[in-house]
Amino acid sequence: MTQQVPQVPPTETALTGVRNFRDVGGLPTTDGRRTAFGRLYRSGHLAHATAQDALILGGLGLHTVFDFRNSADHRLDGYDIELTGVRNVNIPLSDPADGAEFWRLVRDGNIEQLRSILSDDKGTERMLRMYRSTIVDRTAEHSRVLHSLAEESVPALMHCAAGKDRAGLSIAVALLAVGVEQEAIEEDYLKSNELHRRYKVQRADMSESGMSPEVVELLNPLFGAQPAYLAAAFTAIEETWGTTDRYLTEGLKVSPGTRERLRERLLDQS
Repeated sequence: MTQQVPQVPPTETALTGVRNFRDVGGLPTTDGRRTAFGRLYRSGHLAHATAQDALILGGLGLHTVFDFRNSADHRLDGYDIELTGVRNVNIPLSDPADGAEFWRLVRDGNIEQLRSILSDDKGTERMLRMYRSTIVDRTAEHSRVLHSLAEESVPALMHCAAGKDRAGLSIAVALLAVGVEQEAIEEDYLKSNELHRRYKVQRADMSESGMSPEVVELLNPLFGAQPAYLAAAFTAIEETWGTTDRYLTEGLKVSPGTRERLRERLLDQS
């Protein structure tokens, strides 16, 4: 008998001040199971959530909100709104000083400066390096997230600024830990490209010339989700640890017992 795929909850498109929000439920695992709805969510930052958004988020029964932004992100967009009874955990997955001049040029640079840092695939190469380094260099942070999910933090919401890169990788790591197929992880990741989900690019010059087609094209590798980015993360796992199992056990110090608790919390048990 064909297994019925659960319907996506209506809250997916209900938020107006929070971009890229979705429930990471219904994704298939390699052993034929699926992630449960209502356990793990992802989004962009919550700093601009409306009062109605807060009501919807407050009705999800969240235990923990993981914020992967750094202090520079907080200065730019603001801190998350507080949700009653919800624990907020800030685990920066990037250094605020890392690439500060680069991001200043992204916000303030003229077309010549943008060409100098982004043309000829330089923007794409930067993103590929970032995805690889986040996997290899941020094992302590990802280990902390997985152990927290296994012990007490579900239902949980993970977010960064856009909900695409740092949150996307953290979601991917959690999904790998419970055996979700890599193709399904990629499919969910690429949803961040949908127009209503994308992070609003912030530049000092938001005029027609400041956001010309060439500028938009140059910036797109930074603000779009590309299969090659996630593939670079998966390749980094293979090159560094050999297998996903070794990445989890040796890199993230996640025991078989912890992985089983993660499956109990994040997978559909029906």
